[in-house]
Amino acid sequence: MGLWARFKRVFFASTGAALDKIENPELVLQQTIRDMRDRVPELNNSVAQVMATERLLIKNHENLEKQVVDLDSKIKASVKMGRDDIATAYIGQLQQAQVDMQRTGGQLEQASLSSKQALKARDNYVLNMKKRTAEAMQLISSAKQAKLQEQLAQTMETFNIGDDASTFNEMREKIDRRVAAAEAKLQLGSSSVDAQMQDIEREAMDIQLQDKLLEYKQQMGLLGAGSSSSTGKQIASGSEAKEDEYPDQVIVNESDMNRSN
Repeated sequence: MGLWARFKRVFFASTGAALDKIENPELVLQQTIRDMRDRVPELNNSVAQVMATERLLIKNHENLEKQVVDLDSKIKASVKMGRDDIATAYIGQLQQAQVDMQRTGGQLEQASLSSKQALKARDNYVLNMKKRTAEAMQLISSAKQAKLQEQLAQTMETFNIGDDASTFNEMREKIDRRVAAAEAKLQLGSSSVDAQMQDIEREAMDIQLQDKLLEYKQQMGLLGAGSSSSTGKQIASGSEAKEDEYPDQVIVNESDMNRSN
């Protein structure tokens, strides 16, 4: 093999490989559909010209038929009038008209056949174009689906490599460490001496409020004998000073309750 032949082979091979890479099947199919649709107006014009020729021949044939009938009438009239010379002239025109009508009839038959064939070819082309268009749309849809699947495959390959997975694991570990540290700080803060003292102070305040409420109920006579004894116990458990402060009032309340009974 010569050097030039080898160079051409390498060139065509490289060019073909490059075209395969940049060639988009979807765009090629769309352009093919546009080209097929663009041919329809040209085909319609060609069919229209063939049909126009047929119509013209039909009109010429009709005119010749009328002319033959008219010449025949003139020949008969000339013969009746004894004008053989005029009748002879009309006979010559009649013969020429008959020849023209016969020739036009043959042309009309050929034009009619051509018109039918052209119309049928146009209809077949349109039908084939619609079929090809439907196939092209299916192929375009398949090409889009294949492209989407390729993108998904590339994404899955990225996950399989482990780069993104390691990143997620690293970030998860960092977040877990931050959460654990925050929970530990919160636990230390809640178990500190200051927090315990605040709890004790809050409990003492609740006890004082309950004792004050019982005091109001005793003053208003809303507590019975049993309630007063239990009240005294609650007051004693809450504060010994308050137990010594209200004994007379409790006795008076009990005597009042006995009189009413």
